[in-house]
Amino acid sequence: MRLIFLCAALAAAPAMAGDLVARQGGDTIRLADGPCTSELVLGRLQARLHSQYKAASAVVQGQTFVACWRVAGHAVHLMYEDGDQGLVPMAALKPELIA
Repeated sequence: MRLIFLCAALAAAPAMAGDLVARQGGDTIRLADGPCTSELVLGRLQARLHSQYKAASAVVQGQTFVACWRVAGHAVHLMYEDGDQGLVPMAALKPELIA
């Protein structure tokens, strides 16, 4: 289900530095600017790639998932703690709005 959301997220805003968010209905993917610290995610990646991944989280159907991300061309690659993976187009990401 997460993969479907990730592939379907097609907004029109360009990506910007700092925390970024992609939304579809009640589902949200949040990309932080800090390094990936999840040992479960890092354990699924080659050691040489660890420094390239940053912290992320997703809320899909009310369930929260920890993930890490890195830029992959015109998209963002996400790796989740359970081994699930996904892509989010850069155009789907918007700066976090703080009320």
